[in-house]
Amino acid sequence: MAPDRRGTLNLAAAMLAAGLLLGSAAQAQGDSALPPVQKSGAVEYLSGGIGLDESTAIKSASRQWPLSLVFSVQAAGKAEFASDVKLTIRDAKGAPVLETTASGPFLLAKLPPGSYSLRATLAGKLLERKVQVKAGSSVRVELVWPAGTNQGRP
Repeated sequence: MAPDRRGTLNLAAAMLAAGLLLGSAAQAQGDSALPPVQKSGAVEYLSGGIGLDESTAIKSASRQWPLSLVFSVQAAGKAEFASDVKLTIRDAKGAPVLETTASGPFLLAKLPPGSYSLRATLAGKLLERKVQVKAGSSVRVELVWPAGTNQGRP
């Protein structure tokens, strides 16, 4: 093999190895940016999304979670993310399966397939939704409060 051909192959191999390492590092960084998984009864969930790294990591991970919730308040023609949302999720029989206060604008929950009702309260204003979780898929629900909903800001 000609010396310049060997050098090209070595360079290509080095570039491939560097690309794999960078990809692994980016994946590890994305995983570490996720907030910790918590448990309520049999339901695992995570909540957060304050800051770009964490919100990007949650959005990326949401495809692996059966339920993805997004909380926001309508403001000046756009939606602003909301946090400190009190959330109750009940199964089809009305039994609570998750009760928590979201620490950020995103909440991901590992729920078994079935029908659920959501009750989300922000600054005393209640929003309710019905949701169907299906096996092997992910459902996203956006809860948007009307403009003027007080988020504890002065």
